[in-house]
Amino acid sequence: MRLKCPCCGERGLEEFTYRGDATVRRPAPDASHQNWVDYVYLRDNPAGPHRELWYHGAGCRSWLVVTRDTRTHEILEVSIASDTTRATSHIQECAP
Repeated sequence: MRLKCPCCGERGLEEFTYRGDATVRRPAPDASHQNWVDYVYLRDNPAGPHRELWYHGAGCRSWLVVTRDTRTHEILEVSIASDTTRATSHIQECAP
């Protein structure tokens, strides 16, 4: 599988690290115990297009949102994770 990084172009999967579901939102610190259990342990296993966070550690070090079809592994879209809360402390703009 290959990903097309918006900064570096098409690269092999070995340059990237899967970091989780891009659609899950962390509960507030004072959320109920059940909300935290759901956040940590319960995940849907979608069939079809799914948004995931990936980190380009062996390249530009950008956080990416990858939309991937979980049935075929086809990559539908790759974008910089500028609007994803989990990645905001690690965002790096593409170098010119």
